[in-house]
Amino acid sequence: MGRMISQLVLPFHLLLMLGVSLASLNDHRYNIGDEVPLFVNKVGPLNNPSETYQYYDLPFCQPGELLPEKESLGEVLNGDRLTNTLYQLKFGAEKDGVVLCHKKLDQNDVSKFRAAIIKDYYYQMYFDDLPFWGFVGKIEDELWTLDGKGPKYFLFKHVQFDVLYNGNQVIEIHALSDPSNVVDITEDIDLNITFTYNVRWNETSIPFKNRMARYSRASAKPVNHQIHWFSIINSIVISVLMMTFFAVSMMQRLKNDLRKWSSGDEEEDKEVGWKYLHGDVFRCPPNMPLLCAVIGAGTQLLTLFCCLFILAFLGVLYPYNRGTLLTSLVIIYTLTSAVAGYSSASFYCQFIETGWERSVTFSTVLFLGPFLLMQFFLNSVTVSFGATLAIPFGTILVIILVYTLVAIPLLALGGIIGNRRRSEFQAPSATKKCAREIPSLAWYRKTPGQMFLAGLLPFSAIVVELHQLYSTLWGYKISTLPGILFFMFIILMLLTVTLSIGLTYIQLTVEDHEWWWRSIFRGGSTAVFMFAYSIYFYCKSNMSGVFQTTIFFVYNTCICYAFFLMLGTISLRSSLMFTRHIYHAVKSE
Repeated sequence: MGRMISQLVLPFHLLLMLGVSLASLNDHRYNIGDEVPLFVNKVGPLNNPSETYQYYDLPFCQPGELLPEKESLGEVLNGDRLTNTLYQLKFGAEKDGVVLCHKKLDQNDVSKFRAAIIKDYYYQMYFDDLPFWGFVGKIEDELWTLDGKGPKYFLFKHVQFDVLYNGNQVIEIHALSDPSNVVDITEDIDLNITFTYNVRWNETSIPFKNRMARYSRASAKPVNHQIHWFSIINSIVISVLMMTFFAVSMMQRLKNDLRKWSSGDEEEDKEVGWKYLHGDVFRCPPNMPLLCAVIGAGTQLLTLFCCLFILAFLGVLYPYNRGTLLTSLVIIYTLTSAVAGYSSASFYCQFIETGWERSVTFSTVLFLGPFLLMQFFLNSVTVSFGATLAIPFGTILVIILVYTLVAIPLLALGGIIGNRRRSEFQAPSATKKCAREIPSLAWYRKTPGQMFLAGLLPFSAIVVELHQLYSTLWGYKISTLPGILFFMFIILMLLTVTLSIGLTYIQLTVEDHEWWWRSIFRGGSTAVFMFAYSIYFYCKSNMSGVFQTTIFFVYNTCICYAFFLMLGTISLRSSLMFTRHIYHAVKSE
């Protein structure tokens, strides 16, 4: 018995090991003179936010022994590589002109710094778990140089740390470079440089609990903030009006159809085309295991998104929380494997009694398979570039172990529960043995035309917020907030449901009963527009280079594919509920 309990507890111990150590309020209290933890993290070009390298890849002043900080899974996946530094910042102790080190730069070191300045490199550090940034150097064009020969490249050799504190707690920190305290590295010559720094402490009234608020500000410009809100409200109003109009029109049309059906008039009865499909509309769909896999994967992803929103509203997820978001993604996706197994198996067993294991297997491979292949390709690219996003072999083994010991058993458990709680599919009418022939359809009634319409309208409602989301994901400024994202997500789902029901009704009226797969493609078509917009966003951005381009399109492909499965599942379930309702109403009549 004890051995069984230990086997059950072990996987959850592994999940806890992946989490971040959340510091309590008392962990951030210091006395005068106490050393406050400071770590250097990474460097990278400003225009390529995903292209980051370890801080000491540039020839900065190094301590005698490099001691990497122990990191959570999310920090490793986020590309954080915290390491010790020679900078020493003690609580409340101001410093002036402290020599960090005397550094001799050879021509290769000078070339590295100059290449970094050309690409507008920044560095990131963490001070008491607060991230802050600074620039490596600056460029002066020939118009600004005294000799008219340019451009010239200057390396900052002095940093001033401005720290704000409240009582015995650190609230804010900035790293300021002195533009007059630089060294010219335009030419490849050996240089002897003395790196120095100052520390200034100033008191503030900002409470400790609000010290992360400045990272969550949507925009520094009030005008842009107002335009953002106006665009969101405009999208919501238009969406609500469109859904209301669509719902009222559908209700009126269905009432007329049911009235004609119940009147007994043969001439009016012929106008209700969808009534002839009562023996075909609930026929078992083709490729049943794959369709159930879509339902399982889509339901799991929907559950994942809802959990992330809950964590954001509870304050667990916030900007620059050192990998908490990615850690949450891994843990929640692992635990919701049971949802995928249950959803897939329970739907499959409504139509077929045996073979549900295959649909459960497909449900975990459908999203995770392509995602892992893309990650393997991306990891190969990052390793070749020496970037911090490269996942170490040990981390890969931990992820495989967690998925094997936790996700797969939960997936199987969900499938078993779904199989045992199966119920026969309750169709309002019996299904005929031979399928009814589908008449010839106009081009706009076929799958591509309906996908275009079903994807364009929801996309047009969320495009403003989608731009803000991309700006947040591929930039340094937080351009959106969880509450706004949640409202737009609800609008997206409502529009998907509304259009799915309407287009399914239109499809049935022309006596086309193959609606199962088409409803998935209709719902997921918004993701196609999202991916197309990501291409436009990239072309308009300042991102460049093979590395950043690869990362951008690999991650956006994964995100859009997840939305395709999720919205496709929502569309299928809403179409199924609608179809059951109208044929049940016909049967009652």
